[in-house]
Amino acid sequence: MKNNVRTGWQWSVAVLAIMLALAGCGSGGNNGGADNGAADKNAGNGGAAAETNGTKDAAGTEGGTGELTKVKVMLDWTPNTNHTGLYVARDKGFWRERGLDVEIVQPVEGTVEQLIASGDAEFGVSYQEQLTMARTQQVPVVSLAAVIQHNTSGFASPVDKNIKTPKDFEGKKYGGWGSPVEEAVIGSIMQSEGADVKKVKIVSTGATDFFTSVKRDIDFAWIYYAWTGVEAELRGEPINMVYLTDYSDKLDYYTPVLATSEKMIADKPDIVRAFVEGAAEGYNFAIDNPEEAADVLIAAVPDLNKELVKASQKWLAPKYRDDAARWGEQKLEVWTNYADWMTEHKLLEGEFDPQKAFTNDFLPQ
Repeated sequence: MKNNVRTGWQWSVAVLAIMLALAGCGSGGNNGGADNGAADKNAGNGGAAAETNGTKDAAGTEGGTGELTKVKVMLDWTPNTNHTGLYVARDKGFWRERGLDVEIVQPVEGTVEQLIASGDAEFGVSYQEQLTMARTQQVPVVSLAAVIQHNTSGFASPVDKNIKTPKDFEGKKYGGWGSPVEEAVIGSIMQSEGADVKKVKIVSTGATDFFTSVKRDIDFAWIYYAWTGVEAELRGEPINMVYLTDYSDKLDYYTPVLATSEKMIADKPDIVRAFVEGAAEGYNFAIDNPEEAADVLIAAVPDLNKELVKASQKWLAPKYRDDAARWGEQKLEVWTNYADWMTEHKLLEGEFDPQKAFTNDFLPQ
């Protein structure tokens, strides 16, 4: 993927996010991740829209009586349960009721942040780490909602590797993409236990899936439990998890988030509000009805592993809102803490104002 914003180690940050997304939606031979062609076909098909309810829509017309406003939301990766609320919002008609015709599309050349900033898509699925980096590079993007309230990623290993804490990383082999962020995160949580990251052998495994890698090449890898961890359960391959949030509050960042451009917020706030409110209704539906929400995602992207989608959705549903007062809520301290962590580890260049990086203003009360 061509990148005109980040270079050197900054590109590695973006690659790491892609690696985690890949681990979260394409692991294993029975992987549940649709190929791009199938995903594109299903992501852009418009879905089955519900009847409008006569409420005022974003275009300023009565629901069902005026032309819908067309917008795009760009995914970060192949459709998976991080995105279920978006498909529910589209296919249950929650956006249509608000005057929007939303097309869900796959990422193309360039990063999601670049593409929404340039207007190629009005909205996108991003990550706090990527959005933070983008803003330091003068890419004017803003997080609108936290899809998941707490970071569910961590370092996974088969139980027979006996890796239960960061101290156990010593003498083991980690497989990733060779990004400085990976070593910084591993070193940060190891330091909390007085362990030495220099005693970890870090190798690049590229796109090799987790289950193949830990049997053949490595001892542990970075995954999202909601997909790869749940898949391990279904495969009967128990794993140990070392969650980042168990060892550092600063690593409890928002991943993923829904984002838009500063221009959209300034010029079309009604459209932004309609999008966020529809997405919120979609994710709240998924929280309350995980099985039915899983069916919506499966119908939209039939190439996905149905058993994995249902199990993942059940695991993830309470994590969307978790301890927040409402779905999507973001806290300034979370944005500040992670930026401070990146600065401490010399991973952040340029000025970053956390107060301008996110907003809760468009979330329904």
